[in-house]
Amino acid sequence: MTLRLLMAAAAAALLAGCATTEVDYQGEGAGFVGEGAAVQARLETPSVGTGGGEDAADDPAIWASAAPVTVNGRASPGFVAGTDKKAGLYIYGFDGQVLQFLPEGLLNNVDAVEGLTIDGRAQVVLGASDRTPGRTGISLYAFDPAGPGANGVRPWGYISTDVVEPYGFCFARRGAEVHAVLVGHEGELRQYVLTADAVGRPAAREVRRADIGTISEGCAADEATDALYINEENVGLWRYGLDPASGDRRTLIQPAAPDRLVADAEGLTILADGDARYLIASSQGDSTFPVWRIDGAAHVWVGRFKVTDGPVDGVTGTDGLAALGGAVGSFPEGVVVVQDDVNDVGTQNFKYIDWRDIKAALGL
Repeated sequence: MTLRLLMAAAAAALLAGCATTEVDYQGEGAGFVGEGAAVQARLETPSVGTGGGEDAADDPAIWASAAPVTVNGRASPGFVAGTDKKAGLYIYGFDGQVLQFLPEGLLNNVDAVEGLTIDGRAQVVLGASDRTPGRTGISLYAFDPAGPGANGVRPWGYISTDVVEPYGFCFARRGAEVHAVLVGHEGELRQYVLTADAVGRPAAREVRRADIGTISEGCAADEATDALYINEENVGLWRYGLDPASGDRRTLIQPAAPDRLVADAEGLTILADGDARYLIASSQGDSTFPVWRIDGAAHVWVGRFKVTDGPVDGVTGTDGLAALGGAVGSFPEGVVVVQDDVNDVGTQNFKYIDWRDIKAALGL
């Protein structure tokens, strides 16, 4: 066993014994599913490697390429990254199959961004909240789309932080800047500007710190409206300004409430469909997915969907999710990838849902 895996195992045991303010509600692992338009997932990934029925799979991110790329020796139009928060980071193809596994420890939430040049080449950067001892903060990974045939996702470095238990994470673009947003388990908010230094190493400058209040996780940035959305799990959905100068000013978009957003409110993602943009959340308490349209002057409630049995089993208790509009592999208008807390075979995994199915179910 590698040193990183030994450290991860020790940290997992430590975290399991820590007292927190988290309250787990009926949806997580219980199979309770609330009201919502029914859709089915088209395919799924294999179970994550952590066994024993543990809470392990957590959060995905999606990156798609306009030109063919090679990921770890295999041709692919992009990839889905998914965390096993007890062991590391999986890289999946758009067919759900594993392209790569990085045994990187206690990674919780992951996101991907373009816009950084490393060693003179444009790179895709992945960031993940990391609770591994000695690396508490944000672990960073890079992928070179124009790299050689065996090219894969590789460790790049990390951003250290004073947050005791890094939890939620998302990237954002503000003009030419790449911002990294970290959410702590107890509601800490940290925002950094990420760059590459003269020798190609990551450099980060903290530009905002604030207190969300209580346990928080999911975050998603809408660069078009300069908005940052954060789920305070037992309170509701907040809209912050993405501009660090906005500090802790915020608006409650949706309080936790039956048939809307049921605690624990977990993951958040944004999908662009032409001129329309949609914010999708995980209402973990009743295993549904609320949707708002966010491209206008107001947040417009669209409805909720749930993922029922079909080509693969249904979905309950989702922690993290990611969405990407446009052509994504075999999904011509976009895909939504969600974590499944109770998989029918093996341990937890990730499900892929065709955006066209969600649009049809919600009447969009």
